[in-house]
Amino acid sequence: MKESLEIEGLKGEQTLMGEIPVYGSKNAALIAFPMTLLFKGPVQIINVPEIEDVHRIIELMKSLGISVEQTKKHEYRVEVSETTSHTLDSSVVGKIRASVFLAIPLLARFGEVVLPHPGGDNIGPRPIDLFIEGLEKMGATCDTQKDHYHIQTPSGKLKGAEIFLKIQSVGATQSLMLAAVLAEGTTVIKNAAMEPEIVSIAEYLVANGADIKGIGTTTLTIKGTGLLESKQPYRVIPDRLEAGTFLILGVLSGKDITITDCDPSHIEVLTDVLKRNTTSEITIKKDTIRVENKEPLKVQPINIRTHEYPGFASDLQPPLVVLLTQAGGKSLVFETIFEERFSYTGNLVQMGAKIVTYDPHRVRVHGKTPLKGSVVSSPDIRAGLAYVLAAIVAEGTSVIHNVYCIDRGYEQIEERLRALGVTIQRT
Repeated sequence: MKESLEIEGLKGEQTLMGEIPVYGSKNAALIAFPMTLLFKGPVQIINVPEIEDVHRIIELMKSLGISVEQTKKHEYRVEVSETTSHTLDSSVVGKIRASVFLAIPLLARFGEVVLPHPGGDNIGPRPIDLFIEGLEKMGATCDTQKDHYHIQTPSGKLKGAEIFLKIQSVGATQSLMLAAVLAEGTTVIKNAAMEPEIVSIAEYLVANGADIKGIGTTTLTIKGTGLLESKQPYRVIPDRLEAGTFLILGVLSGKDITITDCDPSHIEVLTDVLKRNTTSEITIKKDTIRVENKEPLKVQPINIRTHEYPGFASDLQPPLVVLLTQAGGKSLVFETIFEERFSYTGNLVQMGAKIVTYDPHRVRVHGKTPLKGSVVSSPDIRAGLAYVLAAIVAEGTSVIHNVYCIDRGYEQIEERLRALGVTIQRT
């Protein structure tokens, strides 16, 4: 069934009040489940977001013969048997790019994997060449067919190697890190990504017997230790992208909003930008962020450049652009990560925004412009929620189709927004 969200806008007023919780990180959960392939016994994963992408990775694992049991809401018990299949289900792989995260530790443990071409968001080319190149340096062979990759380790084990990533890829860093734990010898990953999701997984692996040095830096050194044994549950860290989006919502439409269960240290660059360029009062504590608008919101023009962590996250760029439509002047946004990430801006223009596209990586946002309710369709997870923000700011009623995209990354989004005072319903 195709569902939509219907939202009644606030006409640019700041009236929302209350608390909004942040759930577990989508990106951390999507590597936590594949991580269990490194363990010879059961692993408990807690604070798991109940979102479509997580359900798809669980579906994939079950199709391989892996035991995945939900013990209660947001908690799962995973145990990998020695009879796991090595072929990933193409009908599921086509829906979720994170399937490659599962394929690599599967290869590292069992020596063979058949991976159909992964799916995911429509935000530009996202080839898996970094994954393949890294695995080939570790001794794997890859037979690329029209509809799948057949990857094998001729000796049954990957070998330690020195790998330089030509771009700081989160997926390649964390996947090859998992493979290196089960490889023979030492692997060095240079130009590694440093996102909190990688740090969280690496620290958990070390706490359970892995040998990983350089955590949180651009060089990871992993000594292969073989299968591990879980000593405690893995707790999925708070979703920093969810927290950042709620923070932008608070600036745009909040009177007094507190974001709870978050880690403010993960979004310091966004917080700094908002503190310097808006009239909102932002109060940060250990696991909460409070946003207050005691006067009508004023936003200065902002020039922003997305960058790998700890820079400004590409996934927070769409909601920021919504904020910039309310800034008093011209703002420039330079997207350095994905080529087609600005494809969503056409619908914002339809809602009244003035956005000039210079090229696939740069747009100029002219503000302040009132937004009008409209009918739009979500092209990807982050743009989908940006449309929700735009609809809340707008005058009139908006209908957002293809809610599945939003459900892929955000659990119970309408319930949480409704608690703040947003008039929103699923149809």
